[in-house]
Amino acid sequence: MEAPAWWDLFINPHVVPRFVSGAFLADIILILTALIIRASISVVPGGLQNFVELINEVILNLSVDNIGPEWGEFFFPFLGTIFIFVLVCNTFSEIPGFGGCPTSSLYVTASMGVPVFIVYQLWGLKMHGAMYVKHFLGPIRSVYAIPFMMAMFVIEMMSHLARPLTLSVRLFGNMFAHDLLLFVLAVMVPLFLPISVLVLGLLIVPVQAYVITLLSTLYIAGATQHAH
Repeated sequence: MEAPAWWDLFINPHVVPRFVSGAFLADIILILTALIIRASISVVPGGLQNFVELINEVILNLSVDNIGPEWGEFFFPFLGTIFIFVLVCNTFSEIPGFGGCPTSSLYVTASMGVPVFIVYQLWGLKMHGAMYVKHFLGPIRSVYAIPFMMAMFVIEMMSHLARPLTLSVRLFGNMFAHDLLLFVLAVMVPLFLPISVLVLGLLIVPVQAYVITLLSTLYIAGATQHAH
């Protein structure tokens, strides 16, 4: 059972699922924030601009350090979008009356895990062409190692196909458990315990956003690098 959200007064959750309306609300917040910063941008940042620039710097450094200076900047907008969207969606779980966050739905988390999988596989093919298959054959390549290479190919294929699932389920599981715990505690002990979980959530919210961005960065970095 889900806790009611305040926007259920305007959007019927049986017609438009709550994770859809929540995700659109996150998009609206991000667009409005970008427009506000653009209208008041300053050489000396302050307030909201300073906070957003701090986030940009963290994700840019993460991308450049793992993918490299050339392609790290190229993938920065993609990775930055994942981080900031997940961060805003996760933050909804910390606001009473929001009825949970969109990232506690597997549909929303899969909508990020699957594109990451497609992007890094296509990029690997673009970078290496047919030689991208070397990433799946293991470190030993010779006629005598063909059985080993075939086994490594199957293992690597299974590992790669599991990546969008692990990206999706990891974020979904953590945020769903957080929302469920808050709901149960709010029903059983409506005062002090839910507040303690909300305080703990202030750490969970950015950490989960950073973890999914970090994993996405490492997958892209692995596809960019040459197989040995």
